Amino acid sequence: MSDLAPAARAPLLGLGFIALLLGVSGGLVRLGLTVPAVAAGIAWHGALMASAFFGTLIALERAVAIGRLWAYLAPAASGVGGIFLLAGEPRTGFALLVAGSALFLLASASIWMRHRALHTGLLALGSLGLLVANLVLLAGMPAETAVPSWIAFLTLTIGGERLELSRLSPVPRAARAAFGGIGVALLLSAIAALAAFHPGLRIGGVLLVVIAAWLVRYDIAMRTVRATGLTRYIALCLLAGYAWLALGGALLATGDALDNGRALWDAALHSILLGFVFSMVFGHGPVILPAVLRVAFPYSVVLYAPLALLHLSLVLRVAGDLGSSVVLREVGGAGNALAIAVFILTAAVLALSRVRAACRGS
Repeated sequence: MSDLAPAARAPLLGLGFIALLLGVSGGLVRLGLTVPAVAAGIAWHGALMASAFFGTLIALERAVAIGRLWAYLAPAASGVGGIFLLAGEPRTGFALLVAGSALFLLASASIWMRHRALHTGLLALGSLGLLVANLVLLAGMPAETAVPSWIAFLTLTIGGERLELSRLSPVPRAARAAFGGIGVALLLSAIAALAAFHPGLRIGGVLLVVIAAWLVRYDIAMRTVRATGLTRYIALCLLAGYAWLALGGALLATGDALDNGRALWDAALHSILLGFVFSMVFGHGPVILPAVLRVAFPYSVVLYAPLALLHLSLVLRVAGDLGSSVVLREVGGAGNALAIAVFILTAAVLALSRVRAACRGS
């Protein structure tokens, strides 16, 4: 057997969702809300969300694309690494996260070797960003130092996937090449931030704004937003995410995101990691779930409910950050968590409804 059966992939996805659940609850406690949370979920909120959850989810998706058993070691190591973090064993947890991201890089590089294209190169660079972030954590450096590399990992992953689809629209060769150059520069700025944090962060912020502008100009979503049904829903998720990416990049580019009581830092990070990244998750969920688990995830207009809640609550959170309102920040943060929970519940109900319909029809 060269690939892993869809049913056997579910536990790997489950490990990622454990990191998501406890990472989100830890983040709420960090905001000042009283919710059940484990100590490690509070201390390692960022690592659980970026390295354990997204590291597992995206590595699993990449392993499915490769179709080789060894590639599943990447999401397995990342998922188990998150469990060790939650168990209060950070050294073992970070070592496993490093191992998982190294295997993820190997898997991404193998895809690039088989299909040498600009978008597969960017995907490989994104996986390198995750490895850098995890090495930072294993070395005992402050978690904030890993943030630029996490952002590079997620932005290059999403950007590479969107670049692949841009082949369906007329994008000039020079524009595609420019996007590749900007992606390389983003990863280099993240690496530079390890030695010169604030300059690297500012440069990275400028590059994020440029990436958002490129995506708005050339992404096929600018055309498909005029369609209907699932196609329109995905396009709206993308375009809303690009707006948050531009805002987050602009806030980082100001250079004082860690000042002013960390309010700009919270606004910038969550504009990118919630507004941009989770908007992509909401949009691609109906595509990713069938690909990974072979479980149909039918489109329904009810998917707009968690999407609207995500963006409206993030508006409140960022307004609270920028306006120094603790109440708005906490209400917005709670709304962010609720939006993620509602999306997962909605996806589960829609998938189960399709399974039951299939069973009745057989």
